[in-house]
Amino acid sequence: MILRIGNASGFYGDRFDAVREMLTGGGLDVLTGDYLAELTMLILGRDLLKDPSAGYAKTFLRQMEEGLGLAHERGTRIVTNAGGLNPAGLADALRALAGRLGVPVRVAHVEGDRLPPRPGVLAGNAYLGGGGIAAALAAGADVVVTGRVTDAALVTGPAQWFFGWRPQDADWHDKMAGAVVAGHVLECGTQATGGNYAFFTDHDPALLRRPGFPLAELRADGSAVITKHPGTGGIVDTGTVTAQLLYETAGARYAGPDVTARLDTVRLTQDGPDRVRIDGVRGEAPPPTLKAGLCRLGGFRNEVVFVLTGLDIEAKAALVRAQVTDALTAGDGKSAPAEIRWELARTDRADAGTEETASALLRLVVRDPDPEKVGRTLTGAAIETALASYPGFHVTAPPGKGAPYGVFESAFVPVEDVPHTAVLPDGTRAAVPVPPRTRPLEAVPEPDLPEPLPAGPVRRAPLGAVAGARSGDKGGDANVGVWARTEQEWRWLAHTLTADRLRALLPETAGLPVERHVLPNLRALNFTITGILGEGVASQARFDPQAKALGEWLRSRHLDIPEELL
Repeated sequence: MILRIGNASGFYGDRFDAVREMLTGGGLDVLTGDYLAELTMLILGRDLLKDPSAGYAKTFLRQMEEGLGLAHERGTRIVTNAGGLNPAGLADALRALAGRLGVPVRVAHVEGDRLPPRPGVLAGNAYLGGGGIAAALAAGADVVVTGRVTDAALVTGPAQWFFGWRPQDADWHDKMAGAVVAGHVLECGTQATGGNYAFFTDHDPALLRRPGFPLAELRADGSAVITKHPGTGGIVDTGTVTAQLLYETAGARYAGPDVTARLDTVRLTQDGPDRVRIDGVRGEAPPPTLKAGLCRLGGFRNEVVFVLTGLDIEAKAALVRAQVTDALTAGDGKSAPAEIRWELARTDRADAGTEETASALLRLVVRDPDPEKVGRTLTGAAIETALASYPGFHVTAPPGKGAPYGVFESAFVPVEDVPHTAVLPDGTRAAVPVPPRTRPLEAVPEPDLPEPLPAGPVRRAPLGAVAGARSGDKGGDANVGVWARTEQEWRWLAHTLTADRLRALLPETAGLPVERHVLPNLRALNFTITGILGEGVASQARFDPQAKALGEWLRSRHLDIPEELL
């Protein structure tokens, strides 16, 4: 017996036609969609403040205008976290839509993730597991919408329902861990089928123009095959699956509300064209607490980018920086923004053939709780110097009003304090029991490293010549997963890319806590860099606020690499 479960969304704003593509491209038992991220929760929180009936992903509702009928015709259940901060509201909207369309679907929703109000918190949500989804499906729901569940819960819930897994099963944790790993591979959509892939140049560009969305063939023992519908674009191989496994994870223990999956036990095997088998996954009891996300408004921000062209770039930057800083802090200084940050990007080239390539960018970002201090104050300071500053003065765009920014914080709450509830199609409210066993999360002892390569000639080359990388954000922290494709490359990588070497290659991380996790089965290292993203993506604390390209910066850095690997 195989559960064919697909994904049609990796974020709020993903490819609109994906629902239709997945429902018409081949057989599916369940179609999932992930619409929530840390930034999305803040956006939905602001929507809810303006309209109490809002707070969910409106895109999903529009997709269902066609998708409900297609899913009903094909017998495909739909499971999504598009409910955001208002799953009951989305469930009601779906019932109304189904009535207008004449599609007889039964809708259920999962709630209980919303935390009690806290001072200054716009949205506070605990990450629920798949139990509520399983209960809703077992009660006959054709569509299940949730609020904040873990991304993997969109798979663990259907797996529990379909296979009849129960916590009293001897291999419960192992099966659930297998479903968690499959869910983590599916959650970001086309990132598992060649999207954002480090070695994309190794493949036919035509395949990568429009990658198909992934699906998993999940088996009763928790093993799975990751694949995609026939005839769709993209690629599925052990490299694309490894990249997604490393995305936004950290150490060997990947904790969730259903189970703690041991990523150091995952085995990947190419099982044919566009098919990767995942097996061997072991699981442990989940922690006694649930992770929660707290979103609050941090204040107001604004920015202006000065264009510096031609000669004397450093001197031009110093002049305008001094002028604008003096203007911002003039008088008693009380009108100055609380935070003033400058960053010079040397995008200029000598003897450039175009004006744009002869120019560097000087970025000024200001933040303050008072919108006036980042609005009118910044506009005056930046623009009034236009005729009194460096030669060639201009900006990419004049600063406007200050915009609000958000802050994301992680917290942990006892699992028994969260009323995980499935609201079934007939309106019955079913409480989801807490896990019968829990286990405090602990680090895994460092595994043995492979034998180092023997000494030999080396050549200066970019790390990316022999290693892939995938990076992302978790609150104010970033993770960078780095993997090798061959055993020889792994023997070199495991001994070379230490935490200290990573700091040397990425000077921005100097002075920050960097933790290295070794995953030999995946021939991978996963680094957690604490604090590099400030207060999270919504605060836009750095040039790449979600650290999406941090791994590619690392791959571009040069070091001595054995010639035999090159």
